[in-house]
Parts: sequence; C-alpha cells; structure tokens
Amino acid sequence: MKQGLVVDAGFVYKQETQLTVLKTSLFFANDGFTVYDPKGVLVFRVDSYGPDTRDRGEIVLMDANGRCLLTVRRKRPSLHNRWEGFKGERREGQKPIFSVRRSSIIGRSSVNVEVYENQGEEYQIDGNFRQRCCTICNAEKESVAEIRRKVDASTNVVLGKDVLSLCLKPGFDGAFAMGLVLVLDQIYGDDAVAESVQVEPITED
Repeated sequence: MKQGLVVDAGFVYKQETQLTVLKTSLFFANDGFTVYDPKGVLVFRVDSYGPDTRDRGEIVLMDANGRCLLTVRRKRPSLHNRWEGFKGERREGQKPIFSVRRSSIIGRSSVNVEVYENQGEEYQIDGNFRQRCCTICNAEKESVAEIRRKVDASTNVVLGKDVLSLCLKPGFDGAFAMGLVLVLDQIYGDDAVAESVQVEPITED
C-alpha cells in the first residue's frame, strides 16, 4: 500500500489542498460535519452522531453522495482513549485498518496513529486541537497535514471554532485525515475556544 493512502485513493490529491471543515452543531453537541474543497464543492459529510441516532462511540464518514468511507469507533475499555478506524461501514468481526490513541507519556499532549495494513506506517499529531492548531507528521517527522482555525481572507477575521481548515500535503489521504479530525473532536470535545477575532495579516512561511 502506498504511504499516505489508508482509506480511499479518490481523496489523495497531487497538489497541496486546503479543505474547509464546518461543524454543524444545530441540535446536539457533535451533530455532524460538512467538508468542502477550495471551490466550495462538498467532499465529505457526517450527518449526525447525536444521542438519538447511533452509539456516540461510533461515527461514519461519508462522501458527498452518502457512500460510507470510514467508521471510527472508540475501543472499550481503553486507558488512553483509543479509537479504531474501519473501512466503509463497520461490520461485526471486521478488523480495523488503523488505531489512534493519546500518548502514554505523562505530560505529553500528542496523539499517536498506527496504520495496520502498512507495517511501520505511523503518524503523530502534535499541537492543541482545542485551539484548532495541530500538525500531523509521519514517522520521518515530515508534516503531511495541518489543522488550523480558518481565516476569512476578505476581512482578515479568524472564524469561529466550528470552522477550520484541513491542509493536506500532496499524496496524503484526505479521507484518512478527516477520520483523524473526527477522533480528535471526540477525544478533546468542545472545550472553550475564543469566538471570531480580528487578527494581523497572516503570511505563509
């Protein structure tokens, strides 16, 4: 399996791509997500994982047409809040393709990701998801994706906590990256994040 391809080759981009992730919490906390490409076209959606639909420990990521791409499920019991990812809609007895867990090192805020289908393929997520500021790095410590607060380019305003940017490096699976966002959202929850604020102009490094 090609490095970086975990869920679906159709969401592996040849160029660096910035997706906009919108959290649609209309009725319940963690109600769902919609994800758009730079042209505003719907790429992924999570319709709902509120208390009236399914086990809140299991979340399904779909494409724009409603095809199930990935199921992330909390492993119980788990000392380090471990989650597992399954291709498509999870079936009883199905083996996971990756796992996500908080670092077992005391005082460390990173999250570790292990891909089972490609031995030795591991990722580490560093940063602060509560502040919507994380970097996903591969085993070589190279950045493959970043999670940031989204900035409105026309007004130079940082948008609210329910809108973020998912920046994908070339060759990294966007469906896998979005699955990791779902897990991070569950692990860290809806802790307080400052609402829209004016910022100084941001320049790319």
